[in-house]
Amino acid sequence: MLKIGLTGGIASGKSVVSFRLRERGAVLVDADALARDVVEPGTDGLDRIVAEFGTNVLDAAGRLDRPKLGALVFGSPERLAALNGIVHPLVRAHAAAIVAAAAEDAVVVQDIPLLVETGQGSDFHLVVVVDAPDGMRLQRMLEHRSMTEESARSRMAAQATREDRLAAADVVLDNSGSLTDLAGQVDRLWDERLEPFARNLAAHTRADRAGGPVLVPARSGWVAEARRLMDRIARSLPAEWQGAVRIEHIGSTSVPGLDAKDVIDLQVAVPDLAVADALAPALAAAGFPAVPGNTADTPKPAHPRPEDWQKRFHANADPGRAVNLHVRAAGSAGWRFALCFRDWLKADPEAAAEYLALKRRLAADHAGDDSTEGYAAAKEDWFMAAEEPLERWVERSGWQPPSYAS
Repeated sequence: MLKIGLTGGIASGKSVVSFRLRERGAVLVDADALARDVVEPGTDGLDRIVAEFGTNVLDAAGRLDRPKLGALVFGSPERLAALNGIVHPLVRAHAAAIVAAAAEDAVVVQDIPLLVETGQGSDFHLVVVVDAPDGMRLQRMLEHRSMTEESARSRMAAQATREDRLAAADVVLDNSGSLTDLAGQVDRLWDERLEPFARNLAAHTRADRAGGPVLVPARSGWVAEARRLMDRIARSLPAEWQGAVRIEHIGSTSVPGLDAKDVIDLQVAVPDLAVADALAPALAAAGFPAVPGNTADTPKPAHPRPEDWQKRFHANADPGRAVNLHVRAAGSAGWRFALCFRDWLKADPEAAAEYLALKRRLAADHAGDDSTEGYAAAKEDWFMAAEEPLERWVERSGWQPPSYAS
């Protein structure tokens, strides 16, 4: 199933988005609703809150008096942390039960106001953030929630900053306009990304990437995207391999200032390819199914043994973010070359400029192709010729591949 984490600051319009996603067919897990359920009279959650904060947080009917409790915790990080320590684990357990009961091909949306604050982003295939400027959110609270400015600002200050939420986002929905515009954004997200992503996940197939190579100017955001993807992949691995697998950002998008196809290349280093095969189901469930028939790199002259260039290749099921996942044995020639080539281009501006000129020429030559295979194959002669200056740089710089010692 496709798991979506939905979040946004107070008064951002997140409830409007969650309602529309449910209308489109998503299974909605509402953390706010669950947070109310787990503190109903007779629950362990309410008993623990009373033990922590006293009976004065109850109303005359013995139910939780939320305004009283809110007055106690907002502005007090210690008391808020104590409350969250009670409620959040209970909410997560109830949410997990709802997710477990959903159909295998479902789109499950978990509406979590404090997703960023609680570090849950890597638990999902995508994090969707509903965004609006802070001043607009403040005005909404004053006009529609009858809050004082002091209270509204206090609530905002208790949450992650807007910048932190945006940094955690795979998708940003802009709610600075009309609700009609926001609903349209949700519909496009559903039709163009979420629904096909869910289909690809269920079928264990990569997203379609038709067309020839298209280079785009270097983006500073590629590094942050790669980090989110690496964290997500690491979280998806079976516990017994958590410490034995290393993931790194490689390829052109890992080199600052280098134009590239908008494809994130990641290298997963495993002890051997038997482990790579064992991890394939977990990688597929995380959104990166195996691609049959693409299991070797071209051997380079200094490392000619073809068996040292074997790998397992996975690619994205998400139509909105192209990713190549190269699973290689740590210490193999292919593993070493990917890391060494990346670091050489970072350290040598002349080599990076030469490579960029090649990429631009070949991208123009292959612009009308149906795929990028011809473009990739055309670069091999340059890679062969570049091995000698690459190895000279290795000798001069003293470069060594990472040891990945635990």
